[in-house]
Amino acid sequence: MKILIRVILVAGLVIATGVQADEGEALARKYNCMMCHDVARKSTGPSYKDIAAKYNADKNALVRLETKVRMGGSGVWGKVPMPPTSKLVADSDISAIVQWILSVK
Repeated sequence: MKILIRVILVAGLVIATGVQADEGEALARKYNCMMCHDVARKSTGPSYKDIAAKYNADKNALVRLETKVRMGGSGVWGKVPMPPTSKLVADSDISAIVQWILSVK
């Protein structure tokens, strides 16, 4: 019985993570993040694949990148600044977008 419960819980987490990933990509498109970023190739900004790879081992990546998206910044990926989004995008949407970015392979 315990094994069955664990299997159900893990399956639920896998399904929830997939839904959240889809939501993050949809939100990135909704808020026009794709105007400067692409999933697999560098554009005006770095690709989401490169961002995920750079922060793969960073245990604070989620908070660090949420702050970067919220506040904007420059210098990490080049001279082109990323504008702040805090007045345009809800914190929960920023979190979903960043979680999706970090999941890109």
